[in-house]
Amino acid sequence: HPAKPKRVPQPCPYLPVGASQPPVPEPVPARPLAPSKLVEDFDEPTIASPLSTGGADRFKRGRLIHRLLETLPDLSEDRRAAAAQQFLASDGLALSGEEQAEIADAVQSVLAVPAFAPLFGPSSRAEVSLVGEIERDGDRLFLSGQIDRLLVSEKEVLIIDYKTNRPPPSRVEDASPAYIAQMAGYAALLGNLYPDRTIRAALLWTDGPNLMEIPAGMLAQAL
Repeated sequence: HPAKPKRVPQPCPYLPVGASQPPVPEPVPARPLAPSKLVEDFDEPTIASPLSTGGADRFKRGRLIHRLLETLPDLSEDRRAAAAQQFLASDGLALSGEEQAEIADAVQSVLAVPAFAPLFGPSSRAEVSLVGEIERDGDRLFLSGQIDRLLVSEKEVLIIDYKTNRPPPSRVEDASPAYIAQMAGYAALLGNLYPDRTIRAALLWTDGPNLMEIPAGMLAQAL
């Protein structure tokens, strides 16, 4: 049999110009920026823990309070005390009885405030991760962060961030600029997701406890 003639591919007249060319590489976004870094020369304050004199354990109390405020609201009220006690008594945490009681009391004092009940109700979510872009002074910034508690309703979005500083500031003007920038970044990201709703942000100081809302003007100024 005679050899079949080799077919030469012909350009398709229906494809757009450049379709046969290799695709242009997509731009690689910059490394995400933590919202608290939106304010230059300010880092989130180092909070010393009574559980340790320094080293890796200096944030231990704050981490444990965050963890309990994340998980306990999912339990019925009559089960929370026992669950907190069991968690804090874990051998891996190496807490004294006094330390366990202090942390459990701090968490319970927050969950027991009637005005805070909606923050931990079924419409709220814990540990919400956010990644996205915001605009500041004409520049596009790529942010990545995690919200401690988020409450979304039909008309507004409320962002809550737990702070375990002792003693906490009594005025929002005295809060760390890094904290205000952190919440401003979260508010900007959620404003892109919920353009039809009012975005509110507040710091929940566990020592007190006290819910400190950040005025909208202060959030805008931080950006």
